[in-house]
Amino acid sequence: MSEALARQLERFGIVPVIVIDNAESAVPLTKALVEGGLPCVEVTFRTAAAEDSIRRIAGSCPEVLVGAGTVIRVDQAERAINAGARFIVAPGFNPRVVDYCQSRAMAVFPGVCTPTEIEAAMERGLMNLKFFPAEPMGGLAYLKAISAPYSQVRFIPTGGVSLENVRSYLSFNRVLACAGTWLAPKEWISAGDFDQVRRTVSEAVQIVSEVRAGKK
Repeated sequence: MSEALARQLERFGIVPVIVIDNAESAVPLTKALVEGGLPCVEVTFRTAAAEDSIRRIAGSCPEVLVGAGTVIRVDQAERAINAGARFIVAPGFNPRVVDYCQSRAMAVFPGVCTPTEIEAAMERGLMNLKFFPAEPMGGLAYLKAISAPYSQVRFIPTGGVSLENVRSYLSFNRVLACAGTWLAPKEWISAGDFDQVRRTVSEAVQIVSEVRAGKK
């Protein structure tokens, strides 16, 4: 399951991460992401609106790959899956959350930033991992160093990734995709500024296309 879904994320190249306070905004926001060129969204469990937002997106936008982020407890993973999430992302490596997701045949991308965490994930057969927090840990230079011994593992850098540096991350062949809140900041969502979201997503999609064209 994780590999198949990872291939979908790789096609997108970028995963919009959203922190949403009002579930009423979930569907309009998702439609703006789709119109910008990214039919994918990770709804973080940082707010009480996360579960309802996932349920609304899954029900109203079935073409969108919707996942749950900031999942740090098993009960959150259970609620997210039952609401319609198709993948789970965690900030760290929590064995209980990973084991639960695998017991439900749910794609899970735990966060790692050390060799020990990478190897713990590999022990459970996970080869696609979130690299977090990317920039505070040392950015692309650190990722290149830490990934060197693990040739089969690919990463989703998150944390400090932006329109200014996403191109360099995507150019590294060990990066599956990049993720971040810069595509739809909380302030834009609260203000209903979905036109700005659409424009920013379009810029990001163009960068993905340019990077991939350069790799050919």
